[in-house]
Amino acid sequence: MNKEILLVVDSISNEKGMEKEIIFKAIERALAAVAAKRYAEEVDIRVMINQKTGDYETFRRWTVIDDAVETVEFPGREMQLAKARKIDPELEVGDVIEEPIESVGFGRIAAQQAKQIIMREIRFAEREEIAKRYKQQLNLLLMGVVKKVSREGVILDMGSGVEALIHREEMLPRENARVGDRVRGVLYEVNDEYKAPMLLVSRTKPAMLVELFKLEVPEISEDVVTIKAVARDPGSRAKMAVKTNDGRIDPIGACVGIRGTRVQNVSNELGGERIDVILWDDDPAQLAVNAMAPAEIASIVVDEENKSMDIAVREDQLALAIGRNGQNVRLASELVGWKLNVSTTAEAEKKLKSETEKLSEVFTKSLDVDEELASILVQEGFRTLEDVAYAPVEDLVSIEGFDKEISEALRNRARDVLLEQALTSKSKVGSVEPALDLIELEGMSRHLAYVLASHGIITREDLAEQSVDDLSDIEELSKEEAAKLIMAARKHWFE
Repeated sequence: MNKEILLVVDSISNEKGMEKEIIFKAIERALAAVAAKRYAEEVDIRVMINQKTGDYETFRRWTVIDDAVETVEFPGREMQLAKARKIDPELEVGDVIEEPIESVGFGRIAAQQAKQIIMREIRFAEREEIAKRYKQQLNLLLMGVVKKVSREGVILDMGSGVEALIHREEMLPRENARVGDRVRGVLYEVNDEYKAPMLLVSRTKPAMLVELFKLEVPEISEDVVTIKAVARDPGSRAKMAVKTNDGRIDPIGACVGIRGTRVQNVSNELGGERIDVILWDDDPAQLAVNAMAPAEIASIVVDEENKSMDIAVREDQLALAIGRNGQNVRLASELVGWKLNVSTTAEAEKKLKSETEKLSEVFTKSLDVDEELASILVQEGFRTLEDVAYAPVEDLVSIEGFDKEISEALRNRARDVLLEQALTSKSKVGSVEPALDLIELEGMSRHLAYVLASHGIITREDLAEQSVDDLSDIEELSKEEAAKLIMAARKHWFE
């Protein structure tokens, strides 16, 4: 019977094109499963086949567990340490004890139930092997023949019994597929569930556009041109940012092709999707200007903290900049990774004037300065009292008309106002004063101590127990300053 195992392995290996090692493992699991049926309790069985002779041995196994476990959950395959050490004194928790038992005859197995187990194990092994192969092709383009069309989507025959599914939402709008059509899509997931289509394919993901351009543009495959970002409204419009490290190559021209042939081929594959190829720029503001094309940008204001930009265009360019149903600005925003707010130049000027007047009024009242000086601060980029209070003296002195005396006076006035605000807000946390050890901490200012107290951080120990993220909502502290103060508060721990 042992030779019969070798014959079965050779037969299946030739028929399925599978490695013999995989088939041997499947037969070992099948033999173990049938052997385990001889026991009323749940047991752990291991079978080892000699792959040269076909001989095999069967072992029953127990895992050693701690004596502290009062009730053994699986007595058929677990053994407490004290009992195990009667067999082998050197055993430890987690070790495995094996005992040879009588093997099941392979002839009886091949006849009935075990044969089904073997074939099932082989199918599982075959599926795992296919899955392993396809996982190396994630985000790459695949082609299959439409096998079935349903409400759920389209089933593709990929050959060798492998099926792929394109969910309805992963297909282009108004796209129809018929049985027998050849369809391309990008592989985005390999499904491990048995009896379900193994491969999940999409025609709407950005990777689909990237892979199609790789087919059409040799410069991309050769890494002369790089696709840096893609934003898609599938079947309607897309924006793609490209760059090159070779100054002799025009990356946009390479992707568009002579008379637009290359980009047109990609567009045709995607149901006429209009594709804007733009030049990538490492500067987000310049990239936003490029991405808003064909609209012409009049001005742009960048808010780095909130990752947003206010973009102003002429009145006659507004509709073009926004696009139908906001499509142009939405795709540009997705491509850049920043929030883009579009308005006319008149609206932008009105908004800027209003913000400037409000800021000037705040500085005029809070710092007790005239409107001219307040306007200068706004023009120089100061937006809050914190900006003035914690600005380096050198930055203020560099402003025309400002000397060290004026700069120091402005900083002190701003800090006094902030301190007063912090004292006023103390009531929110129970009117608690900061502890002396917090006020006297290295790098701590009295104002900042009161600000921390207003957030419930009263003592040095309170601060030591915080993380940088815990202090992120305190405007007066940057991440670097927060980290330094926390380490200073923890210093006594290490001493």
